[in-house]
Amino acid sequence: MHIRLATQADYEGLLALDSVVPQEPERAGQIQVWIQQSHCHVVERAGALLGYGVLNYQFFGHGFVEMLMVGESGRGQGAGSALLHYFRQICRTDKLFSSTNQSNRIMQGLFLKQGFQRSGIIENLDEGDPELVYVSLSNARLARESACRSKP
Repeated sequence: MHIRLATQADYEGLLALDSVVPQEPERAGQIQVWIQQSHCHVVERAGALLGYGVLNYQFFGHGFVEMLMVGESGRGQGAGSALLHYFRQICRTDKLFSSTNQSNRIMQGLFLKQGFQRSGIIENLDEGDPELVYVSLSNARLARESACRSKP
């Protein structure tokens, strides 16, 4: 698997794999903004897009994974894990946050598998389905270890 910054050339492919776009057409515009702001990263295998993730620093100055989407054909292949691991490595802050709905058990499991821990809950975003906030506190350590391994 290969992860890289998304480009405008990826836009149509991202629309095709995003399961929310058909129900919420405004997502297409948001994807466009994420690409333009250089916040969107894609994961691909053999040139085929499997998914994408969005990393920004608008959550109280900390890294925040705003979106993680793996297309149906890419699920179960480790694409989500690869993106989260990648974001933990490139995050410029010691803390990396993200969130998911309480109903999204798969994402909760992915966070725990990747070393995130529960950090809080936000009510009233989606009625009857609270948002669970997760944090990874080991980003600085990961960055240091990666830098040490790359030194001759």
